[in-house]
Amino acid sequence: MLSYQTFRFNGRLTSEQKAFFDLNGFIHFKHFINADAVQRIIHASQEVERQWIEKEVQKINGVPVKYGTDLDGRRIVQRFAFINLHHPILKEFSLDPRLQELLPLVGEGARLGTHEKDGMVFNHYINGPQSKFTQMGWHTDGLRDIFQGGRLNPMLNVGVHLSSLTTENGGLRLLPGTHKQSMYQLLFRKKYFLSHDTDPNEIAIIPEAGDLTVHDGRLWHRVAKSGIVGETSRRRVIYLPIIAGKYMPKNEDSPTLFYQRFAGIIK
Repeated sequence: MLSYQTFRFNGRLTSEQKAFFDLNGFIHFKHFINADAVQRIIHASQEVERQWIEKEVQKINGVPVKYGTDLDGRRIVQRFAFINLHHPILKEFSLDPRLQELLPLVGEGARLGTHEKDGMVFNHYINGPQSKFTQMGWHTDGLRDIFQGGRLNPMLNVGVHLSSLTTENGGLRLLPGTHKQSMYQLLFRKKYFLSHDTDPNEIAIIPEAGDLTVHDGRLWHRVAKSGIVGETSRRRVIYLPIIAGKYMPKNEDSPTLFYQRFAGIIK
């Protein structure tokens, strides 16, 4: 079993950090942004949320918007795609030069996917009586390339955690080392999105607000449901992909991918 380890990011990746990531497929940096930055990002998301609800936005660049219900019965957005294109604060954060320093984890030709995949994704989880978005089953992010009929290109997910969690809050669970698995294991190790079982080899990411994680898109991972009900179950996180390969930006005419059409029925 991997001994859990966290790091500090001082503007450049160290050889120790690169080696840890290469071996395990993920890395956890403490205190990447401060409390003020966390609140600015949350407030920006709430401004975008009000606009999308008012306009009844259903898709952004072909990606469905996931709506839900808050504890008070109010309608909320629980999954935003390309949110960096809809608020200056989130666009500014996507241009943070420190994020560019993470690109060597992929290698030559790597870039931040600000206009590709789903862009910057903002997830808002809450476990309440009417909640519909409380967890996500086991999956790899590499499946997307296969669905699009392409080769499996390098992809990392950079997560900026906006909530401080305990193990009871659920959250990100990873299977270290599975980024080096065979294609068969990538496709069939778990039942994609349908399996929520606790794996004896999984690692729980327990962040403080402001922490940053990076995980390889080929790594098996899930989002565990909170064991807490109510306000203390609330958790927010943003993800931005680091990708390589052919540049494939999306726009308002981009089609909805096959598996995204069924995202609403997968719990």
